[in-house]
Amino acid sequence: MAEAHRPAWQLPLSVVSPVDLGRLIRELNQINESLMQAAIRQPGTPVKLSKTSKLMDEVIELNRLNILLEPDRLRLAKFLALVKQRAPVLHLSFSADPSPLFMQKIMSWLRTEISPAVLVRVGLQPTIGAGCIVRTTNKYFDFSLRSRLTQKKQALAQTLVGLNAKEAEAEA
Repeated sequence: MAEAHRPAWQLPLSVVSPVDLGRLIRELNQINESLMQAAIRQPGTPVKLSKTSKLMDEVIELNRLNILLEPDRLRLAKFLALVKQRAPVLHLSFSADPSPLFMQKIMSWLRTEISPAVLVRVGLQPTIGAGCIVRTTNKYFDFSLRSRLTQKKQALAQTLVGLNAKEAEAEA
């Protein structure tokens, strides 16, 4: 019943790639194991809980979870497994490493316009010059400077020939 009134699950913008998602799943498993071991110990024995990562803290805060409660941990595990199984994954290639702020803006737009659970793999391809290449499982979009220059090769060559002719006239 409480599940019906619960807001939709959310991923923080800092969860960008399937690797980040895998880290969250592993960390949640470690938390589960440490809490299970703590329950088995004799009462009064000091227990040191492992610290959670910044990423896990953001997930917990965003979804208003109490990680000490087993039902919340189980629901989070189901959510993360579902995201791992069904989330659309885009591959973005850039000529240089994108800044964290830039990736946050991209993730915000993608999560709003594409899917709230979209994940991104970032790759480097220095030969593209500027822009990016976007790949999905069945689509390929090349927004690179290299492709634009290749498409406009004829116009660029004509412009350069025209400039050379003007320089020759100016020298004469």
